[in-house]
Amino acid sequence: MSTIGISHLPVYRKALELQTMSSAIAFCIASRRDFLNLYTSDSLRDQVTDALLTDTLLIRKQIALAASTRSLHIRRGSLQFISIMIRNLNSYCRGLEMDGVREREYLDLMQTELRSFRKSFKTWRKSLG
Repeated sequence: MSTIGISHLPVYRKALELQTMSSAIAFCIASRRDFLNLYTSDSLRDQVTDALLTDTLLIRKQIALAASTRSLHIRRGSLQFISIMIRNLNSYCRGLEMDGVREREYLDLMQTELRSFRKSFKTWRKSLG
């Protein structure tokens, strides 16, 4: 499947929405504005924010890989990886809540997007066979 075909997949569009949401959250809660170096921060909040940004990017890349490969082994690995990333994203949201993030409504929106993405992902995964 080409990149053009992938961009029309509902699960890919949902992954883009997750990535957009994580960027908005990062902008609101990170203490640093240098997003490329959040992982070097001493702040746990910045490190979790970096992981949130990274994992949403990786989900999109794994969807593209799974959709474009003929290898059943690679596809299964990508699907399993995405499932792990979904769990991680939920954990990051809970961790940020426990860290006292004041912008809790953004985390609630992220969790709503995650539930929506998970539904779309399950449907897409079943369609792959």
